[in-house]
Amino acid sequence: MSTTFQIDTSTSRANPTPAPMKRLTVPRIRARKKDGVTEEPLVMLTAYTARQAQLLDAHCDLLLVGDSLGQVIYGLPSTIPVTMEMMANHAAAVVRGSYHSVVVVDMPFGSYEQSPEQAFENAATLLKASGAAAVKLEGGEAMAETVAFLNSRGIPVMGHVGLTPQAVNVLGGYMARGRSDTEADKIVGDAKALDEAGAFAIVIEGVVEPIAIEATKAVTAPTIGIGASAQCDGQVLVTEDMLGMFERVPRFVKKYGDIATVISDTAAQYAGEVRDRSFPGEEQTYQPKK
Repeated sequence: MSTTFQIDTSTSRANPTPAPMKRLTVPRIRARKKDGVTEEPLVMLTAYTARQAQLLDAHCDLLLVGDSLGQVIYGLPSTIPVTMEMMANHAAAVVRGSYHSVVVVDMPFGSYEQSPEQAFENAATLLKASGAAAVKLEGGEAMAETVAFLNSRGIPVMGHVGLTPQAVNVLGGYMARGRSDTEADKIVGDAKALDEAGAFAIVIEGVVEPIAIEATKAVTAPTIGIGASAQCDGQVLVTEDMLGMFERVPRFVKKYGDIATVISDTAAQYAGEVRDRSFPGEEQTYQPKK
């Protein structure tokens, strides 16, 4: 991110001015995997707001506007209640806040499963409303026809196999997948089906490592792991998990910071200064002109 700033006169806030740079494209992401190898792994993080996108953008290849915002932003018990309006609004904010990364937006539960035609209508709505470059949908072989339908009509699709949070009610929880031979074969088969259907990348979530590696080797599209393997072609985490915003996170999360403590301590300092009337001080108030 550039170290120069521009003042937003409507809010008096200083926003970082983007350094001149062409935004990455879906074909460039897809081309990072050559002859089955991705020399430089793809970096993806979730983003839900414009400011968050500004801070993450320079470090990522992709920003995912995940339906995990249902839990992270809205305090919902799962991703199931997330709506199209939520996804479109947050994706638009992330697009406005970024200039480098490919922005991918999750299609919420119920917006694509009925038919390829339903998926196209809703995917087109999301992309037009937000300016995002691609959509992500969950499901393997069952969604291959839909992926091909969207791809052939100009909508890039990122697939998602393994632990699929929108199917939590069917799966019975958020356990790791691929422990049985049958389930392992299905995960690899699902990845192949999405690859053949034209998915430009495939998220592999919550899968035992040997199966994640097998799936990665079995497809030409880059795989992006989350709770999978460092041998995937890239990685993604929920940013708030990675920053330490929550006390409990999935075991596959590495906490790179402790932002929750910073926020809590800062709020405590502010509260103390308000209560002892040391804030606001002279520097924060308007005094009569002398």
